[in-house]
Amino acid sequence: MERFINTIRNQYLIAAVAFLVWMCFFDRYDIATQYDFQTEKAKLEEEKNYYTAEIDRIEQAINDVQYNPAEIQRIAREKYKMKKEQEDVYIISEVSDTE
Repeated sequence: MERFINTIRNQYLIAAVAFLVWMCFFDRYDIATQYDFQTEKAKLEEEKNYYTAEIDRIEQAINDVQYNPAEIQRIAREKYKMKKEQEDVYIISEVSDTE
């Protein structure tokens, strides 16, 4: 028991424990703040990967349109509803059920 009391009275131990408590709970960069920073970082990295993939996809589409006449024809038919002569185009759209 005497040894335990002497250990608790040790000024270095008290200072170390106080420092750890301060750094973990009261400091500007405490544990909760660090967790928030890490989750935000992961979210931003995920967004970065998504936008990088989108940029690659769009660049590929631009290259296809510039050098591939079949791609130009496909886009003209799908997006702008263009057609050849002697051809009929039927547009099918879904109707939502609202009762």
